[in-house]
Amino acid sequence: MKQIFLALATSAVLFACHNSADQAAIEAAKQEAVDSVNTANAIKQQVLDSVKEAKAAAREHHAAVAAQNSSANSSASSSTAATTTTTTKKKGWSHTAKGAVVGAGAGAITGAIINKDHLKGAAIGTVIGAGVGAGTGAIVDHAKKKKEANQ
Repeated sequence: MKQIFLALATSAVLFACHNSADQAAIEAAKQEAVDSVNTANAIKQQVLDSVKEAKAAAREHHAAVAAQNSSANSSASSSTAATTTTTTKKKGWSHTAKGAVVGAGAGAITGAIINKDHLKGAAIGTVIGAGVGAGTGAIVDHAKKKKEANQ
């Protein structure tokens, strides 16, 4: 009977020790996972902070350039007899220029595909496409100016 009791007690102790060792390993793995997530979050936050700093620096740079440009414009206008302040809106490409570029590209591709001599076809297509695109863009520009004049 003593032997059975000792065997049961030994089994219980070994099982408890083995179970607690497994628990300790599980807890260690959980803590390691939590630590790695925290590390990843810290790195993510550092990246976000650096992006915010870069954006802020870019905003400051643009503001400084704008202030410098406005001071240059104001000093130039103050040196003239009539002090008129004009703000010029940056203009993009005209419809004529856009049409010429798009037409040239489309014409080059089409000419190269259609003609057996691809280089010659691309050259001819570029010239024809640019002419047609510029003409179309000029029509659009004229209509836009006419519409603005009526308003």
